[in-house]
Amino acid sequence: MTLLSRVDAPPSWRRIAFISDLHLGADTPRTQARLLAWWADCAADALFILGDLFEAWVGDDALSLPYAAALRAALARDGRPVYFQHGNRDFLLGSAFGWSLLAEHCLLRAFGAEVLLVHGDAQCLDDAAYQSFRAQVRGAAWQEAFLQRPLSERLQVAAQMRDASQRTQSAQRHAGLPFAEPDTSACLTILSESSCSLLVHGHTHRPGCFDLGDGRQRLVLSDWDFEAAEEPRGDCLIWSAEGWQRRAVWG
Repeated sequence: MTLLSRVDAPPSWRRIAFISDLHLGADTPRTQARLLAWWADCAADALFILGDLFEAWVGDDALSLPYAAALRAALARDGRPVYFQHGNRDFLLGSAFGWSLLAEHCLLRAFGAEVLLVHGDAQCLDDAAYQSFRAQVRGAAWQEAFLQRPLSERLQVAAQMRDASQRTQSAQRHAGLPFAEPDTSACLTILSESSCSLLVHGHTHRPGCFDLGDGRQRLVLSDWDFEAAEEPRGDCLIWSAEGWQRRAVWG
């Protein structure tokens, strides 16, 4: 599996769309429908998904699940290029969708400028428990053993992990504890290594533009949630020769 650490946009591209953290699954039909409706209407030439498109991706045989098969069929019919970067929920996604897969750090060059793309979880160094878990599940031995289990069993394990994560987050909120944010030093280090001044990522569900000093910034994507119709949430970033724009993905 080839992971692209650099993408050079062709001159024909005029607009590039970025999304992350949709957390799709069998129980998110409204969010998936919103994704497909938005992308059908979006005038971008390419789509970059910066991780956690799925709530859990337990292996490419999950493409047999109806929601996943429907998503692949719809995006394949569209025909525009899709680039995918693994998140903390869908790091097991391989070639199932036929998308171009990005490395953990990917430099995108377009419109005479450069931007560094990451999911964002690896930079949240204050969450020591997660970083330990991340090191384990990103290892080849763990992944090989996990993928040998039956699909039904892997889905059950993923559901248990999701429930445990939700309990932890609820406890943190109840205790008034802050959620981990990307470590500034870690962000500056990867920007310096890439000779880049702008970092674009998801993961934190806290969209905005954050100053890192010395003319460097991180631009954060929103998560999506359209299951509660009275409180829809979601936006995208559009990059063009005119710069960056944040846009809602409904209405």
